[in-house]
Amino acid sequence: MTGFSFAVAATDGAARTGEISTPRGTIRTPAFMPVGTAATVKGVYCDQVRATGADILLGNTYHLMLRPGAERVAALGGLHRFMQWDRPILTDSGGFQVMSLSQLRKLDPDGVTFRSHVDGAMHRLTPERAMEIQGLLGADIQMQLDECVGLPCTDEDTARAMRLSLAWAERSKRAFEQQPKGRAVFGIVQGGAVEALRIESARALVAMDFPGYSIGGLAVGEPQDIMLRMIETVAPELPVHKPRYLMGVGTPDDLLEAVGRGIDMFDCVMPTRSGRHALAFTRFGKINLKNARHQDDPRPLDETSDCPALRDYSRAYLHHLIRCDEMLGPMLLSWANLHYYQDLMRGARAAIAEGRYEDFKAAAKAGWARGDLPPLG
Repeated sequence: MTGFSFAVAATDGAARTGEISTPRGTIRTPAFMPVGTAATVKGVYCDQVRATGADILLGNTYHLMLRPGAERVAALGGLHRFMQWDRPILTDSGGFQVMSLSQLRKLDPDGVTFRSHVDGAMHRLTPERAMEIQGLLGADIQMQLDECVGLPCTDEDTARAMRLSLAWAERSKRAFEQQPKGRAVFGIVQGGAVEALRIESARALVAMDFPGYSIGGLAVGEPQDIMLRMIETVAPELPVHKPRYLMGVGTPDDLLEAVGRGIDMFDCVMPTRSGRHALAFTRFGKINLKNARHQDDPRPLDETSDCPALRDYSRAYLHHLIRCDEMLGPMLLSWANLHYYQDLMRGARAAIAEGRYEDFKAAAKAGWARGDLPPLG
């Protein structure tokens, strides 16, 4: 596709580092995408998100179609202008939120009818409408509409949802072909925790020749070992010259393990959601700023960091903000967490390029346990 491409620069075992090129900029991989659900990364300014090193954000089709509406965003110049983010944006299809948030939904082979959790209004989402909405938003990378089932799930229901998602993938790809050059649409591998279904889904999507591939239906309550086994099942089935995106993942440990299995892209609400609940992710492990032991601690979260939120504010001050329910506390911790996640990806990219990824991963895990990890990268 003109204006969209992916190139692997180096590999270290299954881990790989490279670049996704888009008209709005380059995405360095492995990449973590901060989640901007409703055209905002909660509690963090876009220039702060840029300063962490994020190359791309994620927006949510379901939430944006309900408020303020895709047509309204398009009339205002598109999602990038609307939220003042000039780098690439990836949008999901909205299928997961329809299944998980809607008060009432009815699925059929053509699409899904659902009642908004916001105001109770009825809406209809089909593969064609999902692509139309993402096109109106102006997303650089878009997702096919799929049906995501929670785990555990019966093999019969998993197979039905996977095959419906394949039918919707074909329709999504046809609908996407009307959009401007330079954008891309990814297929989504489904199949729950059933290896044969995952392989069937991956092979069928590869035959459709998508510009990139996502692994969906994980991080929905299953143990980490099942998630990793599904990645190991799917990744070898996907083309080496196209990006691989693990949707909705995850913890720092999840990211490191998935990178080691060949995943290029991630998104998760965890950094900002944890920040809103007083939890900081650092190279020393997780720090709960609610704990009273921080109330007299003058040390910052990480004095060596180049992020002001990690470097310039004492743990005592952050604890004070949390105890007083001051909004600045969650804002600073969200900023700090986003920076840490980007630091982790920077370190992973450097380690892969230098052929030391397993050492990097082991050092990160040991540092979380000991609380004395040396600077990343």
